[in-house]
Parts: sequence; structure tokens; C-alpha cells
Amino acid sequence: MDRDLRAARAVGRTPQPGADMTTAPTTTLPANPWERWGWAFAAIWLVFLVFPVTSVAAADVPVAVKVAAWLCIAAFAVANVMGYSWRWNTWACLGVMVAMALATLPVIGMGVISFTPYLAILSALELPTPWWKWAVGLWAAFPLLSLLQIDDFPPFFFLVLWPIMIGAVMLRIFGEREELSYRALGEHAVVAERERVARDVHDVLGHSLTALSVKAELAARLIDLDPARAKQELESIQRTARQALAEVRATVGGLRAGNLDDELAAAPLVLADVGVATTIEGSVADTDPRHRALLAWVLREAVTNVVRHAQARTVVIELSPDGIAVTDDGSGCDGAEGNGLRGMRERVSGAGGTLSIRPATPGTRVEVALP
Repeated sequence: MDRDLRAARAVGRTPQPGADMTTAPTTTLPANPWERWGWAFAAIWLVFLVFPVTSVAAADVPVAVKVAAWLCIAAFAVANVMGYSWRWNTWACLGVMVAMALATLPVIGMGVISFTPYLAILSALELPTPWWKWAVGLWAAFPLLSLLQIDDFPPFFFLVLWPIMIGAVMLRIFGEREELSYRALGEHAVVAERERVARDVHDVLGHSLTALSVKAELAARLIDLDPARAKQELESIQRTARQALAEVRATVGGLRAGNLDDELAAAPLVLADVGVATTIEGSVADTDPRHRALLAWVLREAVTNVVRHAQARTVVIELSPDGIAVTDDGSGCDGAEGNGLRGMRERVSGAGGTLSIRPATPGTRVEVALP
């Protein structure tokens, strides 16, 4: 595999070309045993060097030449094992292996082809793209030279060597696909997290800022008419601002969860500040415990929209085992769907439910049905 990719996997992450922490995600990968034990994989396959070793032993050459050939085979084996360590340059190791294999050519002749699987496997697994493809193609074509030895054609070169090379290519391809899969999963997770944070921050800030705006307007009207009540509203603004800040921090940290009891208690108070009377039908106990956090977010967004846009006088909140419905008698909806409603729809769809927004008589009815 590519050197930067293998080095990154050694510390448990996948590099993104040209990326930094603010522009691209890094994907945490499982510990890769290949970085630590790749040499063992290479060492196991060295058993097949018995073929050139025995070919040297059977060669009709002086003992000194045989010893030199065996030393070349040993050097070939060492370079092959070192080639699987990211601490060594793969090209250099391949160069040493080719040189050592060719050094045995005068002794074992066409038997030198038995070295090609080692060259092909190392090239397939360790060289960068696209060089590994060219290198493997070269080593795969090299056994064809055995056809020149017509009188003593060794068919095992094709029956054994090529399947081994094909296996190395498959390992490389599968490994690259695995890396792509991890990267895609990581990028998807980051996008999903960004959408979650954006959705939650919108819901938290939208509701809190709307409540602050309403209370500030009320305090401004009461400052001369009822200073004591205006003071209470200003104190409420302070509490709401502190609560909003805490909720934003919790949302960014992924700790914010909707609480249906709290939202159900807060909704009538927020609506009352703008002169809207609230009727609650049912209770939290009537709802499915699995969906209460989701229903809390839905209720918060629905109440925020009533305060902002509806100009309503009454609101009815209905709780049931199937979900929730919020109906107002305001000016109705124009069919446009902003970020809040889009985020609400995404939340509901993610839970396998449906969201419907339709005109009431008069006003608007927001209804969520959950499985």
C-alpha cells in the first residue's frame, strides 16, 4: 500500500490528501496488524525458496559458486522480508531482490523464474498507485520466458506462479476498497454529525431567542405600567439566556436530549407571553417512552413557529401513544418549509414516523405519527 497510507494506518487514521482538521475529516481505523506482522507473512512464504535452493544444490558448478548463489538467495529473502516494513523503501528492497535473483541466473538458469512470485506479491502490496500495477504486470509476464526452454517446459510456472500473483492483486484491490469504505463511512459520519449539530443548534437557539425576544418586548411595555412585573420578565430573560447558553454547549457536545416533561411545562408559559392560551390533551404518560425525546423537539419547534408566525389566540397540544399534534387558530401556513420544519421532518423520518402540516379551521395543524 502507499507509504503515507500505511504509516497513517499504523497510528490508526486515514490521511486525506491536502486536508486539515477544519476542511476534511479523518477516519479512525481499526488497528492494522499488517504494520506489525507483515514481515511474518513474508517470512512464511520463504519456504518456497526451497526450489531455487535445491536447484543450486543440483547444479554442476563448483562449491564456491554454489555457496555464493545460496548467499544471494539468503540476501533475496532478507530484502523480501524488509520490504514489508514501512521503515524501509520498497523500491530499494525490490532492487536488491532483482539483483540477487539475477546473480543466481548463471547457476540455476530458467529456475530464476521461481523468484517472480515474491517480486509480484511485494509489488502488489507495497508499491504506490499506479506503479504496483505496472510492476505486477511485468512480473506476471516474466514466466513466459520459460516457453523458450522448449525441451524442458516447466508447466508448474503457470499453474502455481500466476495464481499466487492473482491472489496478491486481489489482496491489494480488496485492501484499497476497504480503505475507501472506511473513508466513506467516516465522511458520512461527519456529515451526519454536522447536520445533527446544525439541527439541534437551530432548534435550541430558535426557541430560546424567540422566547427572549417576546419577553424583552413584554418587559419594554411593562417598564412604565408595571415595573415589578417588568423586573420579573427581565429576570426571566436572564434565566432563559443562561439556559440557552448551557443548551448550546450541551448540543455541540452531543449531550443535549429533548425532555418532553420540560417542554410541556415550558410551552404554555412561552405562549402566554404572547397572549396565546394553551390547552393540553393527554399527558407524557400517554406517549411512547422510545419517542419522548423526539416529541420534545417537535413540540419545541411547533411552539416556536406559533410564537413567530401564527398570530394565534389558542393552541391545542394533543399527546397520544401514536405521537403528538399541535393545532393553532392563527393565520395558517403558506406551505414554505424553513430550516426548522425541515429539521423536524428529518428527525421524524429518522425515527420511521411521518410529519404532516395542514390547514386547520382556522389555523394550522402540525401532526407527527410514530410507529
